[in-house]
Amino acid sequence: MSSFLVVFCSCADEQEALRVAKVLVEERLAACVNVLPRAQSVYRWEGEIKVESEYLLLIKTTEERFSSLRDRITELHSYEIPEILAIPVWGGSDKYLAWIQASI
Repeated sequence: MSSFLVVFCSCADEQEALRVAKVLVEERLAACVNVLPRAQSVYRWEGEIKVESEYLLLIKTTEERFSSLRDRITELHSYEIPEILAIPVWGGSDKYLAWIQASI
């Protein structure tokens, strides 16, 4: 079985978040994408502190699909530098992990 990842990606608005999520699942780069609304992000950009509402994607995938997923998010995303952070999954339900593998 593959090594599994949860990938974080923030989007500017709900429309973009849903569009990116659907493409990733349709193209089998992700088994599931949760879209969490209205995350408040505080960050430094071009020398200024910004505070923005964003939509957070929690993307379930495998290490094997990560580079393609990362490249596809970069193509689809409106941000100059989109957040793409992969966190390894150290465990989980065997049935759920098997479903992720089968779904991608």
